[in-house]
Amino acid sequence: MIVTLVIICEAGFWVLLAAGLALRYWAKMPRASIGVLLCEPLLEAVLFVVTAIDLRNGAEPDWKHGLAAVYIGYSAALGHYTVKWVDVRVAHRFAGGPPPSTPKYGMPRAVHEWQLAARWILAALIAMALLQGAVWYVGGEGDVDSLRMWQQRMLWVIGINVIIAATYTVFPKKAPAVRDDEAKPSFLSRL
Repeated sequence: MIVTLVIICEAGFWVLLAAGLALRYWAKMPRASIGVLLCEPLLEAVLFVVTAIDLRNGAEPDWKHGLAAVYIGYSAALGHYTVKWVDVRVAHRFAGGPPPSTPKYGMPRAVHEWQLAARWILAALIAMALLQGAVWYVGGEGDVDSLRMWQQRMLWVIGINVIIAATYTVFPKKAPAVRDDEAKPSFLSRL
């Protein structure tokens, strides 16, 4: 039941996002769009409550409960970022908005990667806190090994994101060199 609910919440996230953006850009109803997009955190609240009820009713904690905590952590830390990321691209593609401005080179790209890593680290920490809360909630009677396993996976998520961001800092990607014939406009290009 928990896995089905996680899938429903994920699908619901994208359906609400699509509906919100459709209201904003095609129906020209920005207030209704905001109302629809503000419903997205309700999905995580429902998932959290159902997971807690499932554990309270004696369900043995397993990977499904850990998956719910990870999904809630991701949605809490990266949900708003994901909405903004999609919104900029939809606005550019369908509403004449400015193009996305993700930096590609040098230190600006490294800063971007560290900001993204910080979001992922926050997601992992939220998930780890929810998992620890589930461990305490279940108490000493239940087998909480699967919840502990998810906590270890979240440590891997943190480590991988730090490594990626550090790589962009230590080995920044350089902008392609401009050739001399591209830098100087020719007589024909001025016509």
